[in-house]
Amino acid sequence: MSERFTDFERFADEVARLRGRMRALFTETRAESGLPEMELTVLTAVVNAATAPTVAQIGRSLGHPRQVVQRAANRLAELGLAAFAENPDHKRASLIVATKAGRTLKAADHVRAQAVTRAVMTRIEGPAFAEAADRMHAIRTEIEAYLREREA
Repeated sequence: MSERFTDFERFADEVARLRGRMRALFTETRAESGLPEMELTVLTAVVNAATAPTVAQIGRSLGHPRQVVQRAANRLAELGLAAFAENPDHKRASLIVATKAGRTLKAADHVRAQAVTRAVMTRIEGPAFAEAADRMHAIRTEIEAYLREREA
């Protein structure tokens, strides 16, 4: 540990820096999709969801304001890449579903991203990512629990 920073501060700094590097890593693949970053992020969340999500669920999951996610979802719907569906559990919170065009666009984006991933994995072994993901998941889970308790 640095004398100037706590382990938590160092971790937070590394997460911020890693996020920036991850964005840079996939800049070209995002550009080839033709979508701005937030719209591609929302489309990815919709395509990868086990069940159709709401705007609020995506916002909470990704840590983005609901309004930002709503604008992206609206734009995806205008482009024919997503559609809103009735939510049987909530009158006003529509579900977002990917259209065939949206799934096709996301599949092509995934192929391009996999090429970048393979190139990076020639430098870093897969188990390092698995271990890091497991640790980050555990940290995120505890931070989320803390936030829920703080809000209660």
